[in-house]
Amino acid sequence: MNVRVLTDVIGIDKEFDYAVPESLAGDARLAVGSMVRVALHGRRVGGWITALDVVPPEGVVPAPLAKLSGLGPDAGLIELSAWAAWRWAGRRAHFLRTASPPRMVAAPARRRQSRLVATGDYADLFEGEGRTLRLGPSVDPLPVAVAAAARGQALILVPDHDRADDLTRRLARQGAWVVRHPAGWAAAAAGATVVGTQSAAWAPAPELAAVLVIDEHDEAYCSASAPTWHARDVAVERARRAGVPCVLLSPVPSLEALRAKPVLRPARGPERESWPLVEVVDRRGEDAGRSGLYSPSLVRVLREGGRVACVLNRKGRALLLACGVCGELVVCTDCGSPMRQGDEGGLVCRAAGHTRPKVCAECGSTAMKNLRAGVSRVREELEALVRTPVAESTGSGYEGPPTARVVVGTEAVLHLGRPFEAVAFLEFDQELLAPRFRAREQALALVARAARITGGRNDGGRVLVQTRLPDDPAVQAAFRADPAWLARSERDRRRQLGLPPYGALAVVSGPVADEFMAGLGRPDGVRIAPDPGGQFFLRAPEYDTLCDALASAERPPGRLRIDVDPLRAI
Repeated sequence: MNVRVLTDVIGIDKEFDYAVPESLAGDARLAVGSMVRVALHGRRVGGWITALDVVPPEGVVPAPLAKLSGLGPDAGLIELSAWAAWRWAGRRAHFLRTASPPRMVAAPARRRQSRLVATGDYADLFEGEGRTLRLGPSVDPLPVAVAAAARGQALILVPDHDRADDLTRRLARQGAWVVRHPAGWAAAAAGATVVGTQSAAWAPAPELAAVLVIDEHDEAYCSASAPTWHARDVAVERARRAGVPCVLLSPVPSLEALRAKPVLRPARGPERESWPLVEVVDRRGEDAGRSGLYSPSLVRVLREGGRVACVLNRKGRALLLACGVCGELVVCTDCGSPMRQGDEGGLVCRAAGHTRPKVCAECGSTAMKNLRAGVSRVREELEALVRTPVAESTGSGYEGPPTARVVVGTEAVLHLGRPFEAVAFLEFDQELLAPRFRAREQALALVARAARITGGRNDGGRVLVQTRLPDDPAVQAAFRADPAWLARSERDRRRQLGLPPYGALAVVSGPVADEFMAGLGRPDGVRIAPDPGGQFFLRAPEYDTLCDALASAERPPGRLRIDVDPLRAI
C-alpha cells in the first residue's frame, strides 16, 4: 500500500508518495492524519499522511515510510488546514503543527462518562447553528460553558491561560469530562470536552457537538506572526463543517461576530448593572500644554484610599520633550526624529538610537519640559501625589510592592488577576486615535476588560476615562453600558470604506515582496497600493477574491510575510 505525505517543512508545501512497509501494514494507527517520519533529500523529516491507497506516477517507485510516529489530526482537520492555508495565505504544515499533539500519542485515552446536565437560561442557546451572545463583562460565563458541554463533546475557547485553567476546574466540578488543551490531547481524541486558548481551535474532537468562543473580540485569538489566523474564524468554520452549533460570546461583540451569527441581547437592566459606573472626564476646556495627566477627578479617586489601577499605554519615562526656556521640541540633530529621556538621564533618538546630553540644541538650556510622560515617570509622580508606594506593571514585568494600593502601567495592569475598586485610563484618546481601523473597538474592549477587575456598578466598580473626545461613539458606548452604540457607528463607517468584515485586506512585506507582487500582477477585483516603507496593501470586496489571487501567485524563495486581515493594520 502507498500513502501520500505532507512533510513538516514550511518551505515545501508539497505532498510525496511513500510505500508502507510490511511491518506497518496492519497497524491500527495507520490512517489519514497519522504522524510519520520519512526520508526527504537525504534526511529524515516529520509529516502527516493525507491520503491512503494512492497510485504513484508511472515509473516512480516510492520510498518506504521510515517510521509511524503516532496519532495526529484527523481527516477533518487535514481538510480544515487546507482551507486555513487559503484563507490566511499560509502553509498547511503551519496549521497541522498546531493541530498535532505536543508529545507523540500512540492511542486515545480511556473513555470516561460525563455526568453534566444543563440547566438555566442557556440550555436552548445551542439549538440550530448557534448565536452571538452579548453578555455583560462581569457576568460569569460558566452557565454557558455548562450548556455547551452538556450537549456532548464541546470545544470551548478562552483567550488567556489563567481563565482557561479556572474554567476547566469549574466544569470538572460540575461533572463534565473536560481536559485542558494541549495537555489533554489524547483525552480529547477520545471524546472529552476541550478547554483551551487560541491553539485549541485545532484540538481533536471526533464527537464534536458544540463550539463556544468566550470573549471572541479578544486580540489573543489572532496570531501575531504570519499567517495571521484568527481562532474565532477557525472555530466558526469548523462548526459549520461539522454541522454543530457555534456560540460567540462577548460583552463587546466584534463586527465579525455580529455579521456571522444572529445576535442574542440580554435585557438592558441586567446588562447595564454588569458594567461599572463609567465617569467621563471631559478635558477639552483645559490647556493641553499645561494640564498634564492628573485631573481633579483622578486626584480625588486616588486619594479616596481604594485600590486603583491606572492605564497608560506608553512605556519609559519621557517620550516627548520640549525646552523649558525656548519651547523648542527636542529632536535628534542627526535625523530630526523626536528624542526621549533615557534611563541614565541622557537623550535618545526614538528612530535611530542616537544619543546626546540633555541640552537644548537651540538655546543650550538643560531645563526640559515633559510633554508625553511614560509609565515610569508617571509612577514617580503618582508616588509624590498619593504619598504611598506605587507599583508599575508592563509587558516586561511587575515592579513594586506586591500589594500596592495604586498600580500604573500599560494594559498589562488589567491582566494582573487582582481586584481593584477603580480603573483610570489616563489618556484614552491615545487608544481612540491609534492609527488602526479597529482602534475604537479595541478601546471599548479595554473598558470591558477593566470591568472584569472592578465588578459591576452594584459591586461599586468604577472606571475613569480622561478624554478630549467625550462624544466619541466608543466613549458613549462605555458611558451608556451599551456596546450597540459603537457597533452601529463602526458598521456604517466600515461599510462606506470597504474595511473588514465588509471587505478584505492584506499586507505583503519582506525582502522579496517586490518579486512576489510582480508575479501577482493586477488580478481582477483587487486594488493594490504600494507603501513607501516597502509594503503593499491589497484590498478586495470579499475574501474569496483576495485569497484566490494570493493563492494563484507563486512564492519566490526568500523571506515573505503576508498578513491577511491583520489585527492592527492601518
